[in-house]
Amino acid sequence: MHITEIRAHQPPTPGSPDDWRTQLGQIVVEVQTDSRLIGIGVGGGGAAGIHVVETVLRDLLLGREIDDVRDLHREMCEHTAFYGRKGLAVMAISGVDLALWDLAGKEAGVNVAILLDSDIDLTQTLPTYSTVFDDEDAEAAINAGHQAIKLHVERFGDRPETREIAELVRRTRERLGSAAATIMIDAFAQWDVATSLRVAQAVAPFDVAWLEEPVQPDDLAAYAELSAKSLVPIAGGEHEYLAEGFRELIDRRLHAVLQPDINWCGGLTTLIEIYRMANDAGIRVCPHRGCEPYALPAIAALDPNPLAESSRKWFRCLADAPQIIDGRIQLSSRPGFGVTLA
Repeated sequence: MHITEIRAHQPPTPGSPDDWRTQLGQIVVEVQTDSRLIGIGVGGGGAAGIHVVETVLRDLLLGREIDDVRDLHREMCEHTAFYGRKGLAVMAISGVDLALWDLAGKEAGVNVAILLDSDIDLTQTLPTYSTVFDDEDAEAAINAGHQAIKLHVERFGDRPETREIAELVRRTRERLGSAAATIMIDAFAQWDVATSLRVAQAVAPFDVAWLEEPVQPDDLAAYAELSAKSLVPIAGGEHEYLAEGFRELIDRRLHAVLQPDINWCGGLTTLIEIYRMANDAGIRVCPHRGCEPYALPAIAALDPNPLAESSRKWFRCLADAPQIIDGRIQLSSRPGFGVTLA
């Protein structure tokens, strides 16, 4: 199976955030082969990511045989290393890598999850959690059967009133109505160490599972302090790239929970390596937006404690993606990642 064409486009995403997540938004990558199979992947980087896919990556891969996706991933990373060890180039590589894994599954006639674990039961359902942005979202998520809720608290600003966040967590715990239910907090990298520690102390009595990305992703000194002092476990890694970036987070034990985004971090090849390193170190992995079709096979096949985050409501260009039902989600049984373009 040889690569005959690689192309990419940025689909419309009405309702997406009015910031870099749209300006440099998700891109769809299609890799076509001489066997007439087409692999579909999703990466990032908007127009800049498309340019990387359709120039340097396309030139590198055209005519190549798809034997081992991991070998092609290594070559893409080496080919872009002078300017792309993090950020846009890796986001573009992610989309190509996922399209190649999609092809591998289609060529074998199996879901990608079976490529990762031949004994996996595709009929199993996985627990999910819903990320909510206000009380209305939270009420809807609880009514839909979710027993895990992540409170996105960006709206409270970079100097939040600690008591307001603590009250939000208390109300959520009361609504969930079970001590076994899980609550997390996402600060969207807006705080400093002092603020993060104050909030952690205020919400700790409500058994919060993690405080996500409280400071900027590259402030590793701050994460070292937080990991040593916070009363709530620290999560992060959504904006980290490639196995090398995650290796430092793991070696320094800067996060209790790692949250790679498979569409940005380097694709499935990178996510597999993150799981391997994290499992060896006894650190949990909980991928960003895990209910979306690309991370789900890895969560099902590789995760000893699976939990999948709800999908982006505004990313609708894929058809046949698994849906959450009563707070749980089931893998597709279709070959590859099981999705088509809507």
